[in-house]
Amino acid sequence: MRIDSYLWSTRYYKSRSQASEACKKGHIRVNGQVVKPSRDVYPGDKVIVRKNQINYELSVLDLPKSRVGAKLVDIYRKDTTPEDAFKHDDLLKYAKDYYRKKGTGRPTKKDRRDIDDYLDETE
Repeated sequence: MRIDSYLWSTRYYKSRSQASEACKKGHIRVNGQVVKPSRDVYPGDKVIVRKNQINYELSVLDLPKSRVGAKLVDIYRKDTTPEDAFKHDDLLKYAKDYYRKKGTGRPTKKDRRDIDDYLDETE
């Protein structure tokens, strides 16, 4: 089975074309090698999927005939992603929450005071 089809059928991507794009961009590795979408996977292969700044590590247990339900996905793969990857994602969420999004307006009074304090310290 092709790697893009496998990732689609095990619900890592919503469409097969998204899985193909991820392969073309180099976000998919099979047994440590960056692969093309047409690369076949077999039971026992180790796959690393980089998605949302997390490296999901999974082992191929079996090949599904077609797209499977979310409850049946664990029959076809074993997720071996370390917990540290998810902790790193939580830290990124907290870091992003503090700052305003780019272009959301001018600085608040508190932001201006912080900027002034910082500039006074550097002088």
